[in-house]
Amino acid sequence: MEPRFTRSEQLSDTARAGNGAVRQVAVVTDTTAYLPTEVVRQHDIRLVSLYINWEDGSQRESQIGDYGDFYERLRSAERLPTTSQPSIGDFLEVFEPLVGQGLDVVSVHISGGISGTVESARQAAEQIGIRGSGQVTVVDSETGAGGLGLTVLAAARAAQAGAAAAEVEQAARDARASLKMWFAVDTLEYLRRGGRIGAASAWLGTALKIKPILTLDREITPIERVRTSARARRRLTDYAQQRSEDGADAWVVQHIQAEEEANRLIAEAEQFFGHPPIFVSEVGPVIGAHVGPGLLGIGGVPSAVMEPLQAATVVADSAGV
Repeated sequence: MEPRFTRSEQLSDTARAGNGAVRQVAVVTDTTAYLPTEVVRQHDIRLVSLYINWEDGSQRESQIGDYGDFYERLRSAERLPTTSQPSIGDFLEVFEPLVGQGLDVVSVHISGGISGTVESARQAAEQIGIRGSGQVTVVDSETGAGGLGLTVLAAARAAQAGAAAAEVEQAARDARASLKMWFAVDTLEYLRRGGRIGAASAWLGTALKIKPILTLDREITPIERVRTSARARRRLTDYAQQRSEDGADAWVVQHIQAEEEANRLIAEAEQFFGHPPIFVSEVGPVIGAHVGPGLLGIGGVPSAVMEPLQAATVVADSAGV
């Protein structure tokens, strides 16, 4: 299992990108992107952690080293944990050293429709702006997990090429505009109990024997219902093939405690994509507390918005980032 990042490890000693271009912008995101550790390091992405709150205490998501232990506790919990956004101070601890290096910041976060994270980031950015110490641009991705990860990677690619803040922001927005992600869950019960069910609440009365397929487009949105996990995976495969035919060939797969199902989905999808996913990772506790074990998801964007990232596949360790 790979180690977690400390804040000092997140900060670069140089503003020069790997291609020789002078980096003008640092890219920040939060832990709900669940990007593999190697991707975060390779693209010099800075992370701000959300929190998991059990009755016996709170913990940064970035400090949870074993997702298996967390999900085992979640399965048997009478009361689900709550989650909370980073504080303004958490963001300032990341933003201030970056602007102190003379970098602008583009900070891309989980949908404001399901989390207050982006609002905390905006308030921290306002404080930076009032002090006149630097420029921080905050982007609401209106998605999460793999979709957020792809959006952040597009921004990071632009930053590494030496783009200015406006161009980095636009790269993130272009990726988000072309993004489509579907995910299947075992049950709607976690979403219901956690208060994040959104428009899928219409299915609650008939959801006992179904496998819901959902998307996150600002809030949780229902797509369709199937009867078994195998049918859900086949439907995700069909959808991925449709996305491939539409040109969205930079793709990712994510899961929660469903590695075997994820591997089957990858094997099926590789037949028509013709190459591996950009990354595969397990969704961690903050989103996992609201959707529960068994999630399986796939989606992507056109490779044009991700180049040159699509050439390398990175598979996250079981705890992600």
